[in-house]
Amino acid sequence: MANIIETKPQTKIYDSLFIAIFGKDTKQSKQWRLDLYNALNNTNYTDPDALEVNTIENVIFINMYNDVSFLIDSQMTLYEQQSTTNANMPLRGLMYFSQLYQQYINDIDEELTDSVLIKIPNPNFVVFYNGQTNRPDDYELKLSDAFINEDKSGRFEWTARVININADHNETLQKKCKVLYDYSRFIARIRSNKKSGLPLNKAVDEAVEWACKENLLDGYIRSKKMEVRGMLLTEFDEERFKRVVHRHGVQQGREEKAIEDAIEFLKEKVAPETIAKCVKLPIEKVLELQRELVPQI
Repeated sequence: MANIIETKPQTKIYDSLFIAIFGKDTKQSKQWRLDLYNALNNTNYTDPDALEVNTIENVIFINMYNDVSFLIDSQMTLYEQQSTTNANMPLRGLMYFSQLYQQYINDIDEELTDSVLIKIPNPNFVVFYNGQTNRPDDYELKLSDAFINEDKSGRFEWTARVININADHNETLQKKCKVLYDYSRFIARIRSNKKSGLPLNKAVDEAVEWACKENLLDGYIRSKKMEVRGMLLTEFDEERFKRVVHRHGVQQGREEKAIEDAIEFLKEKVAPETIAKCVKLPIEKVLELQRELVPQI
């Protein structure tokens, strides 16, 4: 029996709009998936059913889910959409593909203990980025950048190709794939509405009505208006939550470092007023630390 990595199942309570467009088993989604693949790889495949979808359903690591994965032309392709920058995508990709390859080995009924080399599809990991931090049109993230000890040998590497799909980025790609172009315009409209001061629900509602009039995504938004609205409200709330958590985490890290520095200065008998000014802590906090340290000093 093949070895299976145990993962903690977690129900995904909603699909992102990206998954709804490119990751479903409907005729329309299959065609859009093929259009995106052709646009990215300069190919001309015509049969949407040639894409054998092998997305892992309901198997995730904490806050990890592979959006769309499929096999075509002996290549295992995984697409993921990200609304925030994430330097850990190569490691996430490695974890995704380890599961996908296990699934593939099981499907072809092979055993890793056999002496015969098992041929596997080439991996292709693409991250579609549409966050608000300015990023290049097309760049690569490498797993080796995360190694504790720098390693430039190249003996072990895993990469994630990141493609910026925001409006005014990768215009050639978006012209080749109308549905990607429509998706980017739609998200840009919501963000523009929010920037103009509209609350999230009104920003989404206006963008949905606009998309219906423009017939974006070939009428998909019009036909699933409420469903799309629900996806977007959840998606944008999660995006805001991630930013808030990150901001608070950075602030917390600064305060912890300031406290550590203040304690060291106090041990060196530096005046509390000077410490407060240097490490940018309230004088009251420094005096509190001093009182706590009195028995130790």
